[in-house]
Order: sequence, then C-alpha cells, then structure tokens
Amino acid sequence: MALATRTDRRPSFARTVWDSTVGKKTVMAVSGLIMLLYLVVHMIGNLKIFFGAGEFNHYAHWLRTVGEPFMHYEWTLWLVRVVLVVAVVAHATSAYQLSRRDIRARPTTYVHKKARASYATRTMRWGGTILGLFIVWHILDLTTGTVHPGFRPGHPYQNVVDTFSTWYGNVVYIVAVLALGLHIRHGFWSAAQTLGVGSRTRDRALKTVANVLALLLTAGFIAVPVAVMTGVVS
Repeated sequence: MALATRTDRRPSFARTVWDSTVGKKTVMAVSGLIMLLYLVVHMIGNLKIFFGAGEFNHYAHWLRTVGEPFMHYEWTLWLVRVVLVVAVVAHATSAYQLSRRDIRARPTTYVHKKARASYATRTMRWGGTILGLFIVWHILDLTTGTVHPGFRPGHPYQNVVDTFSTWYGNVVYIVAVLALGLHIRHGFWSAAQTLGVGSRTRDRALKTVANVLALLLTAGFIAVPVAVMTGVVS
C-alpha cells in the first residue's frame, strides 16, 4: 500500500508575518520611514536651486556619480530608485490590504459616526492616492520629460523653472505637497506606535516631532514653486 504524502506545508515565517495585521502595519511603518528619510534628503537637494543654476545642475550631476569609481555611473542612483520603488509598493499594498481588512471587520455602518480619528487620519486614504498619482506625474515631468513640453535633458534647473512657470504645474505640485504634509503628520506618529517607540510619556514629544517634520517638509518643498512664481528663482 502506497504511503500517503503530506502536502499541507506550514507557511513560512515571512508569510505568517505578512498575513498578520501587525506584520502589515510593521511593513507600512518601515517603508514609510524609508520614504521619509528620502524626502528629507530630496528637499535639501531641491533647496540648492536658490544658489543658482550652476549649483543646482552640479548637484543633479553629482547624484549620478555618487560612489565612483567603485560604483559605475548612475548605479547608486538606480539602487536608491529600486529601494524607493520597493518601499512605495510595500507601503501601498499593505495600506490597501489593511483597509480592506478593516472594511470587512465592520460590514455595517454605525448609526452615529464616532470621531475615532483626526482629520489627517481620515484623509490618509485619499491622500495616499493623490501622492501615488503625483509620483507618476513627477517622474514623467522632471525625469523622463514625457509630459514636459520643451524638456531639456541635462538641464534640471531650467526644467524645474519651466514646470513652475505654468499654473497647472504649480497646482499639481502644491496640492500633492499639502497632501504629503498631512500624510507625514499622522504617518510618523502612527509608525512610532507600530514599532513600539511610542508611550504615554512620549506621545506628546512624538506628535510634536511629527508636526514639525510635516511643516518643514511642506514649507521646504513649496518654497521652490513659490520662488519661481515670484521671480526669486528664474
């Protein structure tokens, strides 16, 4: 008689973690912090535009030569891009699945809606959608030039000025940055709670840090289109 074979394998540790609510929240927190670090660096780089075309263009070129000669031309930049893509996909996927799980857990609506969350919390979903669409637009505008009439490869300063010399370029960018500020304000504090950093005594400090980060990043990113609109950068 043939022996029965066992086909019901136990799921891997990684799969078990991913399938759990805590696991998905941890993925969201870690990926969010990776993107936050990138945003801080990106904002600092953007502000170099106030030092003139030469400084800004030199910075853009330097990004492509980081790590040379050990790293080939643009290798470091592409490595950063890959990490960011993985972080964005992981963040969006876990957020979507957690949202669906939350909806399934509460199939009926409440007669009286409870004020369970702040305005920033309630707008995380549409804010994330706005940011996702903006990332696509931003790449097509200032990286590939697909939606940018007159795009000049190798001239980032002029491309930025051209973008923010149009009303729609400013509207798209500023709306996305405002959504980003709300996202960071809630997301940073939420990530701290998920990773076990938060506590009753630290909550006030963490919320302050979240507010300051959101404010600085919002102001830092909006400063560039405002400078172009007002002629400070031209």
